[in-house]
Amino acid sequence: MTDAAPKVRRRFAIDVRLLLGLGLVAASVVAVTGLVAAADTRVAVYAAGDALAPGDRVEAGDLVERNVALDGAEDLYLLVGAIPDDGFVVAQPVAAGQLVPLSAAGSVDGVRATSIVLRLAGPVSTVVETGSLVDVWGVALDQGQLDDGRSGTPVVLASQATVVRVLEDEALIAGTSGAASTVEVLVPRTRVARLLQAIANGDALAVVPTGLPLGSP
Repeated sequence: MTDAAPKVRRRFAIDVRLLLGLGLVAASVVAVTGLVAAADTRVAVYAAGDALAPGDRVEAGDLVERNVALDGAEDLYLLVGAIPDDGFVVAQPVAAGQLVPLSAAGSVDGVRATSIVLRLAGPVSTVVETGSLVDVWGVALDQGQLDDGRSGTPVVLASQATVVRVLEDEALIAGTSGAASTVEVLVPRTRVARLLQAIANGDALAVVPTGLPLGSP
């Protein structure tokens, strides 16, 4: 009985060209991934989940995060992680879904404005709406001057006030001639006493827009 011939193991030759090809593919994948990451200039910013009104106190949990490309305007918006632990106070209206401008985030420690409702002497301009900047003017109606057919000199009681809302007036809706308007405005606390004094004295009040929106006649 003859012994079985020993088995010879086959040696697999490694194709150098295959290794080079795999290396090139891997390098291409890494390069493309790096280019895509470098080209992604989006940043994480906050957007308003609901409409924000001046004076509202807001914390990070009240907002939603958005990854957007701002094309170099990052300094103009509230970045994720930039809100203090105690939140911030809204300084200007922000619509629902709108990115929160940095200028709309006021310090809780330095709240310097408050809202006040003003009864105006006449109708408000049609260009005045929520978020508009206005100057509040007043005219003293001294009884002695009224007897002479004269009134006081108009003066600015508060400048750069932000309109919180324009309140509907039943007389205005009915179309009554000379009907007055009522507006709620955000004014510096330093001007509140002067405004309250003017209201108590029965002065004639008016709000004048500090600028016209684009497209206005």
